[in-house]
Amino acid sequence: MATGIVETKPPRTQRQQVNGFLRRNGLQVGIIGILVLIWLFLIVAAPKAFLSKEIYGALMSTIPYYGIIALTMTLLIIAQEIDLSFGSIMAISVVGYLEVFNATGSPVLALIACLLVGLLCGLLNGFIVVRIGIPSLIATIGTQFFFAGVALVITNAKGGSLLPAQNAAPVMNSLLVGKLFDFIPAQFLWMVLIGIAVWILLNRHRFGAHIYLIGDNNNSARLMGINVSQRRVMLFALVGVAAAFAGILDALGVSYFYPTLGGGGFLLLPLAAIFLGGTPVLGGVGTVLGTFIGCFIIGLIEPGTVAVGLTGFYTQLIYGLIIVVSVGMHTVMRRRTRR
Repeated sequence: MATGIVETKPPRTQRQQVNGFLRRNGLQVGIIGILVLIWLFLIVAAPKAFLSKEIYGALMSTIPYYGIIALTMTLLIIAQEIDLSFGSIMAISVVGYLEVFNATGSPVLALIACLLVGLLCGLLNGFIVVRIGIPSLIATIGTQFFFAGVALVITNAKGGSLLPAQNAAPVMNSLLVGKLFDFIPAQFLWMVLIGIAVWILLNRHRFGAHIYLIGDNNNSARLMGINVSQRRVMLFALVGVAAAFAGILDALGVSYFYPTLGGGGFLLLPLAAIFLGGTPVLGGVGTVLGTFIGCFIIGLIEPGTVAVGLTGFYTQLIYGLIIVVSVGMHTVMRRRTRR
């Protein structure tokens, strides 16, 4: 009677385990390392600013306005699409909030209307890209001007106070833009919650697996039975709702709606955070954690630039440099891994 010998693999050494972890999570570890280095540099270069809690309260108040969009946009870019109309969606959604509140006097209905406007804008973007077949880069440049134009026409290019809506529902206002322990802004808590939800969707749900497959090979995803068109439209809709929510948080934060909401250099901030965080414009790969950390790096640049003694003009230069370098780095890395 023959006895079989079962071969067992020797246990992995601690060094091998560390090396394996770094290979799997190299981008996240790298981006966290960059954040720590920048933070330490700013503490040394401008200790008065970066050793005071006030600046961190300010960062937690401002980063969520583009961070919420960046987190959801990460999914869209992984699927090899992009939405450049989010700034205008912010503006037109807040217009919807004001119009409904002025008509009904209900802040709750106004908030629902705001999110619905964002949803409809996202669905329109998805329809143009998926059904008509216009590349998302071109389509959303067009809808960016269209949505902004509609907002300007409706408001006659005039702003509006949100104080009446805030006073009508103080509890809802506190939940949206209040402060926890009189220090942590509610906007930051919303960003964290949305980041957790997006991470779960991407990493613990089959929808996330579909996004990666679509971004890696669109045709293969179709052959596997994935409804690619539906998934892409859903991603545009998700970004639209996130932009609307970020827009109303921004407007409520200052208690006023400006027709230029979401305009100017705001377009650079979410994109820079996404690309710096390890999601390449070519799609197929990307992490929510990387984008989350990227948001804080981008948030540190403007106050850090001023605190070390440079003029604010350097901020735009650094933002642009970050986008070019990060996109170039990811492109080179992808070429090498595919050889």
